[in-house]
Amino acid sequence: MFKYLVFFVAIGLSTAAIPHRPFYGQNSGGRSSSSRVSGDEAHAEIKAMHSDVRPDGFEYALETSNGIQAAHSGDQQGNAHGDFQWVSPEGEHVQISYIADENGYQPKSDLLPTPPPIPEAILRALEYIRTHPPKEEPERRASSSSSSYSAPKKSPTTRKSTIRRKY
Repeated sequence: MFKYLVFFVAIGLSTAAIPHRPFYGQNSGGRSSSSRVSGDEAHAEIKAMHSDVRPDGFEYALETSNGIQAAHSGDQQGNAHGDFQWVSPEGEHVQISYIADENGYQPKSDLLPTPPPIPEAILRALEYIRTHPPKEEPERRASSSSSSYSAPKKSPTTRKSTIRRKY
């Protein structure tokens, strides 16, 4: 997990460090197309960057001139936490924080989808089950306290005679 996180941080840093060439209609050789990237976006610069990799973990922080911010830290067991934020093309501020540990990647954000609420009938049924646990039979309780195994008791059965019919 730690290796993957360091790998993706390195990819992100190398991508941010590559100088951007004009595109989307800027000097496109006669073709005109609308630019989805504003001038500020295309020429964003790194305002602050901090990276510290130690034997016991790492810390990383990045801030660009176009409002992108990221901060991550982790330990030698592969646990990591951090957050990142940016402004979407629609102008909405996006912020995501996360924890990555033995329980997996756990992002948190107001913009992430959430499951629908549990229906009231299901909640009542779960509460009923919680407050009314099943009762054990007395015979089972006595045998469960015993540490030795005993074969099940045979009940008397009557044998019915089988009649064979020819068809």
